[in-house]
Amino acid sequence: MTSYEPKNNRAHESISSFKDLENEQGQGSYNVEPAPDGGLQAWTQVAMAHLTIFSTWGWVTSYGVFQEYYRTSLGLDPSAISWIGSVQIFLLFFLGTFSGRALDAGLFRPVYFAGTVFQLLGVFSMSAATNYWQLFLSQGLCIGIAGGLQFCPVMSLVSTYFVKKRSFAIGFVTIGSCTGGVVFPIVVQQLLPRIGFPWTIRVCGFLMLFTNILTNIVYRTRLPPRKAGPIVEWSSFKELPYVLYCAGMFFNFWGLYFAFFFVGSYGRNVIGMSYHDSIELLLTMVAVGFLWRLLPNYFADRMGAVNVMLPFSLLCGIMIYAWIGVHSKASLFVFAAIYGSGSAGLQSMFPAGLSSLTSDMKKAGVRMGMGFTIVSFACLTGPPLAGALITHNNGNYLTAQIWGGTSFILGVSLLFAARTAKVGLRLVQKV
Repeated sequence: MTSYEPKNNRAHESISSFKDLENEQGQGSYNVEPAPDGGLQAWTQVAMAHLTIFSTWGWVTSYGVFQEYYRTSLGLDPSAISWIGSVQIFLLFFLGTFSGRALDAGLFRPVYFAGTVFQLLGVFSMSAATNYWQLFLSQGLCIGIAGGLQFCPVMSLVSTYFVKKRSFAIGFVTIGSCTGGVVFPIVVQQLLPRIGFPWTIRVCGFLMLFTNILTNIVYRTRLPPRKAGPIVEWSSFKELPYVLYCAGMFFNFWGLYFAFFFVGSYGRNVIGMSYHDSIELLLTMVAVGFLWRLLPNYFADRMGAVNVMLPFSLLCGIMIYAWIGVHSKASLFVFAAIYGSGSAGLQSMFPAGLSSLTSDMKKAGVRMGMGFTIVSFACLTGPPLAGALITHNNGNYLTAQIWGGTSFILGVSLLFAARTAKVGLRLVQKV
């Protein structure tokens, strides 16, 4: 098998031995105690990380509720409105290169607290916003920066506490996006008609305040700092499996949030659903993730993260193509449930896949941050591109649906290439 890594890379030399690889991932190349792989402290960090994802990714996942509300209240085209949501996701991922390195350098606590300040400033400023640019700066820019400062360090922190149960732990953390993705839309659905936009957003802000107070108190780092390391680990780009994996995830995330942002608008403008039903549609898409963000990670600890991710990526591509034939309310709910399941598995496996391709866990933060930064550009351009295609075709979704499905097919092809570069064509090999 051709080597794409340095000859002294122990993980590559022992690729056929999962036990050796797992031991190396747990201990890294530095002298610290092995990851506890459980216990009160480790699972407490997982619980706190769940709350962080609740207030970051849960809020982002709920953007479909605001997409339709802004369209009707501000009178803007879908592409312009989707920039608010896509900038949030872009910053959440893009800042991972810098915030991920902060964990490695021993700066987790000040960086995370800075994210708290940006998040609370953003959400309470958003409650007073009355036009597009105020919403863009508060919801898109400020809350996006907050997510970028919190998300990657938290995912990397959890990874340092686990080896054999790492994928399962990360899966439980990512369920926070489902928790938030259900809670925030319900809050908006129930309170917006009663108390108006400003106080509805303030209620959401108080929920974020609670989660941030608790997490800032409880988080504890485990590994000693690596202050001399670079912000970007350029040697990672010499590893073909890592490069192909990141490229594959770029195309997966390019099409991923298209449905989350626009399924509600499709329901209202094409199917003729009410605004209340369009929120129920988004809730269906998010709620199925409670199972499909956790179950795949359980199997990933036994079969390998990349192996488990492949069918979910393929399912997403098939469902976006299938969306073309959806013309009734019932079938749209079926689409939302199946696509939500596939996208939940794909999103939850992304960090686990990056961890599985990292042998020295002292570099976990920077390598995960690099992967997040690469996909950030896909998240930035994907939803606005979909909106532009819809607007260009006078509200017809066909071109956008073909683009979204094709993006997933490219993504799953590159993921399979990454797997092949790592272990060859051995289908039962864990990776």
